[in-house]
Amino acid sequence: MIGAVTGLDILMGVFGVVTVGSAVAVVTTPHLVRAALYLVVTLTGVAGCFLLLTAEFLAWVQILIYVGAVVVLLLFGLMLTRAPIGPTEESSRPRRLFAAVVAVGATAVLVAVLVTGFAGEYVDLDGAAAGGAGTTGAALFETWVLPFELVSLLLLGALVGAIALSRSGDTARTGDRDRSGSGSRRAE
Repeated sequence: MIGAVTGLDILMGVFGVVTVGSAVAVVTTPHLVRAALYLVVTLTGVAGCFLLLTAEFLAWVQILIYVGAVVVLLLFGLMLTRAPIGPTEESSRPRRLFAAVVAVGATAVLVAVLVTGFAGEYVDLDGAAAGGAGTTGAALFETWVLPFELVSLLLLGALVGAIALSRSGDTARTGDRDRSGSGSRRAE
């Protein structure tokens, strides 16, 4: 039985629309820095949805780890590797139809799995706090601690790789300047 629409339902809808809209902007904008900023809005919208579902711990983890660390790491990686920030000819090739078909297919499969997997399920918001810090912390440190640590090592490796790539370009340019500078001194 469907009850009356509450203010929380409307707020969840607003967070959902903002999250989906900014997620679409992440994958459609040709500028990487703008995509990273849209990603901040997307991840913040997901944190808002967690707050509305009384999963405060997950909401703050979302803000602190994903918005505060992953997006900053992504922006540092972009700046350190000197990746092209604007649209390039390579990234603007006309493969949009294929990408749209794959995206619609993946979305259809995800929706079908979620609808069949959670049909008839509901969250009892008046019962025990299922998304509280104690329950989530126990699940995180008992079941998910290894994947969590592996992801942190992957991000650390990405940051070290970005720094190594940025420094290798600097030493090559410095070496070229030293060679040209020493050659001009010999000619004098």
